[in-house]
Amino acid sequence: MESSSLRSDREGEADEALEVLQSVTRILAGVALRSLDVLDGTVTLTQFRMLAVLADLGPARSAQVARALGLEASTITRLADRLVGAGYVARGSEPGHRGVVTLQLSAPGRHLVTRVAAWRQDELARMMARLPAEQRAAVTAALRHLVAAAGEGYGIISRILVPA
Repeated sequence: MESSSLRSDREGEADEALEVLQSVTRILAGVALRSLDVLDGTVTLTQFRMLAVLADLGPARSAQVARALGLEASTITRLADRLVGAGYVARGSEPGHRGVVTLQLSAPGRHLVTRVAAWRQDELARMMARLPAEQRAAVTAALRHLVAAAGEGYGIISRILVPA
């Protein structure tokens, strides 16, 4: 039988791990939000989320985009209208199904997503560079384990997760 002090130590370690993960979540969310500053208000957070989904999905039916973002089709239509008007998204239709609206990033839209991704990468690299080499290796190993524990594709929009 496990002693109560051993069980208490394990519970304390689990609590500490969860606190650290919550802190990491806040940091990563902060990086994601601050990365939009490079766009100088060009698009809103919601609009950028749509651009990011389109970058991941490629050309997609508007219904797919709505499911990926957890939004209603009418909301996607309004978002798309603004982004098409700004030149960041192109609207089309499927061959043989003219009633099916498709959306895809335009070159300027891809450029916005690329700028944000580059800023995020630079910011994360800056943070990691502040750690000694052995700590960077330990952080990388620990995060690989966390990614594996989360499961393949967790947090990633894909055609498999968002059927047509």
